[in-house]
Amino acid sequence: MSSAQITSLSSLPFRLPSSSSSSHKPPFLHKPFRSHFHGLQLSHHISPSASSSSSSSSSFKFTISSKVKKGQAPPAFTLKDQDGKNVSLSKFKGKPVVVYFYPADETPGCTKQACAFRDSYEKFKKAGAEVVGISGDDSSSHKAFAKKYRLPFTLLSDEGNKVRKEWGVPADLFGALPGRETYVLDKNGVVQLIYNNQFQPEKHIGETLKLLQSL
Repeated sequence: MSSAQITSLSSLPFRLPSSSSSSHKPPFLHKPFRSHFHGLQLSHHISPSASSSSSSSSSFKFTISSKVKKGQAPPAFTLKDQDGKNVSLSKFKGKPVVVYFYPADETPGCTKQACAFRDSYEKFKKAGAEVVGISGDDSSSHKAFAKKYRLPFTLLSDEGNKVRKEWGVPADLFGALPGRETYVLDKNGVVQLIYNNQFQPEKHIGETLKLLQSL
């Protein structure tokens, strides 16, 4: 592992467990969560000479790709919001919408991201866009999260992470951390931007506003 990778990992909002304390879990796993390798392709290459060698050498190649692509209409969904009401993606047809997937309520990075969307919400409204946050937390968790930080936008509960899987949101840290990914859909429901940055959550706001202001 390079020094840059070590620096990046050290900036995480939790400490990764050491081999001697594998029973410890990061804070975002205080709620049940089924980890998946969303969009992860794994290929295992073994050199021809490895079979004849007592110390076989092998290499692994990981490729992460999202199912939803720019220029496509993503899969439709209907999920419950923080008030327990059903909300469908089709509700936002006719105006731009920012759909952002985040790991969990109340985690440091997700709180920063939500508050940054809140602080720029008037700019999103001026651009004619709606903001929708999605995580696997239930409606009551979303309601408490929205109330605590005065979030003026919709939070949807994707319990079981069905929509996350259907959209192919890539996980981070080899499936250990739910992905943080933002999609900007135009008024026709077509994806115009996909932005992924787990460790700089506030950058999602700037990147999405740039695009919305150019539409």
